[in-house]
Amino acid sequence: MTAAPPLWKASIVVAKEQAGDISAAFELGTSPQAVLIHEEPFKPDAVVEALYTQMPDGDLLSKLAGRAVHVQLLPDTDWIKLSQQGLPPVRAGRFFVYGAHDAGTVPKGVIPIRIEAGMAFGTGHHETTSLCLGALSDLSKRKRYDNVLDLGCGTGLLAIGAAKLWRKKVLASDIDPVAVEITRENAAANGESTLIHAIAADGLASPALAAKAPYDLIIANILAGPLTQLAPSIARALGKGGALILSGLLTWQENLVLSFYRPFGLILRETRRDGPWTALVLERPGGGSYSRR
Repeated sequence: MTAAPPLWKASIVVAKEQAGDISAAFELGTSPQAVLIHEEPFKPDAVVEALYTQMPDGDLLSKLAGRAVHVQLLPDTDWIKLSQQGLPPVRAGRFFVYGAHDAGTVPKGVIPIRIEAGMAFGTGHHETTSLCLGALSDLSKRKRYDNVLDLGCGTGLLAIGAAKLWRKKVLASDIDPVAVEITRENAAANGESTLIHAIAADGLASPALAAKAPYDLIIANILAGPLTQLAPSIARALGKGGALILSGLLTWQENLVLSFYRPFGLILRETRRDGPWTALVLERPGGGSYSRR
């Protein structure tokens, strides 16, 4: 596996009730590799940490937090993977997402997905990821999707989920080559390497992504900014009767993101929320889609 790049950590101590807002502000404003919240049961404060592969803008982080944020270069250790080793498994829809330390706890009647995050984002613990898994699970009750794209795949969790639901080939792309490599590793660990094709690509302008269009399901769990910028290309790549899952946005950004997709004839079918986070399920009319089987 490719050596991990140096890792920077930005950290701040805040009251527990403020930790969620600070975490959301860091994710929205600075595109970290991961944001972690550390709490102790009987203490009033929490520590919010954001991890980056390049030195972040400390002044911007402090402005977002409303107070000074400490930035430091970490030793050559895979801190994301280390921090996630103690995380509990996640249930989302039909899925059960777990790490190696929980391999003996998989219950019956679920779709198990083993994810070792390494340097990529997406273990199912973040609200946006679990919201997307729930949306995928519900979509599988209504229709089959044969041509799926996971745009901004991270660890490949959502691509693996789609492959397990429909047993069809899934194209997974990410701008980060490390994420693409981790997606391939996770796909192999879950027995889905023949169904998941992971590539490094910057948006849908990539010839490899354009060649597979139109898609009948696109999953884009990225931030609101990229979702609005990519709206024309995402909409053009979605076929008639196709479904679109958008996440990585906060509840107050719902109308903003929708305003970029509705002009292309896409219809909002469902809004899923968890805390400050949202996932939107949209559809392009035609093809008899969104009807229950």
